[in-house]
Amino acid sequence: MGQTLTEKILSDHLVEGDLTPGEEIGIEIDQVLMQDTTGTMVWLQFEALDLDEAQTELAAQYCDHQTYQFDFKNTDDHRFLRSAAGTYGAHFSRPGNGICHNVHKENFAAPGKTLLGSDSHTPTPGGLGQLAIGAGGLDIAVAMGGGAYFVEMPEVVNVRLEGELPEWVSAKDVILEMLRRETVKGGVGKVFEYTGPGAESLSVPERTTITNMGTELGATSSIFETDEKTKDYLERQGRGDEYVELTADDDAEYADEIVIDLGDLEPLIACPSMPDKVVPVREVAGNKVEQVLVGSCTNGGYEDILPAAKMFKGREVAKHLEMIVAPGSKQAGEILARQGWTAEMMAAGVNVSEATCGPCIGIGHVPASDSISVRTFNRNFEGRSGIEDDNVYLCSPQVAAAAALKGEIIDPRDLADELGDLDSPGVELPEKYDGSKTDLIYADEAIDDELIKGPNIGEVPLQDPLGAEVGGEALLKMEDNITTDHIIPATSDILKFRSNIERLSDFTLSRVDETFAQRAKEAGNGVLVAGENYGQGSSREHAAMCPMYLGIEAVFAQSFARIHKANLFNFGIVPLAIDEETYEKLEQGDDIEIVDDVAAAVESGQEEFTIRVNDEWEATANLHASERERRILTAGGKLPLTKQQAEGGAAPADD
Repeated sequence: MGQTLTEKILSDHLVEGDLTPGEEIGIEIDQVLMQDTTGTMVWLQFEALDLDEAQTELAAQYCDHQTYQFDFKNTDDHRFLRSAAGTYGAHFSRPGNGICHNVHKENFAAPGKTLLGSDSHTPTPGGLGQLAIGAGGLDIAVAMGGGAYFVEMPEVVNVRLEGELPEWVSAKDVILEMLRRETVKGGVGKVFEYTGPGAESLSVPERTTITNMGTELGATSSIFETDEKTKDYLERQGRGDEYVELTADDDAEYADEIVIDLGDLEPLIACPSMPDKVVPVREVAGNKVEQVLVGSCTNGGYEDILPAAKMFKGREVAKHLEMIVAPGSKQAGEILARQGWTAEMMAAGVNVSEATCGPCIGIGHVPASDSISVRTFNRNFEGRSGIEDDNVYLCSPQVAAAAALKGEIIDPRDLADELGDLDSPGVELPEKYDGSKTDLIYADEAIDDELIKGPNIGEVPLQDPLGAEVGGEALLKMEDNITTDHIIPATSDILKFRSNIERLSDFTLSRVDETFAQRAKEAGNGVLVAGENYGQGSSREHAAMCPMYLGIEAVFAQSFARIHKANLFNFGIVPLAIDEETYEKLEQGDDIEIVDDVAAAVESGQEEFTIRVNDEWEATANLHASERERRILTAGGKLPLTKQQAEGGAAPADD
């Protein structure tokens, strides 16, 4: 039997296990990337592991979230990250150089390589045939030290694309169609592998738009086969020698197949406040818009901004709204400027922003109250934009530009009919990606050779080994689809404490209940109860680390998002699955105790646990964990276990 492309890359990097869906495998990692809000903790953990140098083929540290440096704490973090890159042998991308996924795609992403990143949108380079996976920071630190990365072998789903995109329809509409069909939970435990003649018709930037937002499906990763368009893109980037032809075998077997005829698609839009609330643009046309943003790691490339710029040429945006373009990288912005497109946009009333993640997480360009913001971003979780009662729509650059010109949501096809002289702007690649690289400091150009820590940079908190008794008061009961933004918000007033867990923990679950952190401190210990898909969204390990710091011993949920569940293991919190009946019966304030000797049960491989509630009734909870994950839990987390192994002479790869 032949192999899928995903299986081929995994086979080449397999160090433990076999490629049976649902079984745990360990793979070798070629490249790692960090960004500034997760990277500080990665390097502190790397330091705590007493490792001397990055062992992966390539390690890259980007500063892309807090680029405005609105507080010395942000600037200190960036200086620390630069010093860590210099000390341990990583490349360093300075603030303003661009978003990690865009800059990595331009400079380092390579077909057939594995990439592990401390950001959930790490799968972006799947459009180049790279198997890229988002993970928690501690997993990055261990992989960078030469250890294997462990993950459940995903099912590989063939997304067969047929036909070609019609005018005014873009790659963003392809992934929005996937979200409309599959929902934000539809990709859990899966890799989406895009094939077919429709896939061949898409350029690499269009492919990376799709693989980037595969994260919103809950997917482990998304990937395209490589072909002449992959080679052409790499050659335009000056990296043609890195091209490798990679395809699935003709007789490869997939777990499932999804067929999308590109020719049947129309402009789509995701309504507030979840990326899978997708409808045709015409269904919500006429809604007044007060803010429009084109950019982010999803649609911030030269190829994404150029269609919007062409639509603005010789026109003006509506007087009542703000139109912002935020390039995903300085390279994209520089090329647009050299070609004159930046001037055209500015003349139309567009505000050109720095290359940063900022507005995607509520840092800058926060919408006005009681207003609609139309964005080309990948997430519109409630409150993520920086205001709790937001109304954020997600769409393509063409739909966004049409809204800016009209002043309301409008299908760009209808705007073209209305204006009479508006042509559909297709995707166009520059002859050469000739942006300067002055803000990329390569490992052999290191400025620092020792760590520089400011006063806000704290220590990595450690959990005690798992005890016999686990439980406590249910300090909070939550609904379905609680995101890591709910658990640890990413707004500007909070992000600056990412390297200071003691202070950051004060904001834990404040988006759900602003009294939670104080109540948790007063209780000393406790548990959490949640519905389905608990922990979806960002890879931020702080969403597990801060609850651990506050004494949370277990989370009882109907289901968990992949990365967050791994982070719970990594920080010694027991993730237990409960059924819907138990969830409905549990109440906030209940006293929940696990009847079993938990440490002994976890170590022995026990899956089914009995919980006793208020000494009145009992139910069953299940621990779905590999032998390795059980060792992590028993030790109190991955860092304590890895340190134990290192002290005993075992390499991190044995974890």
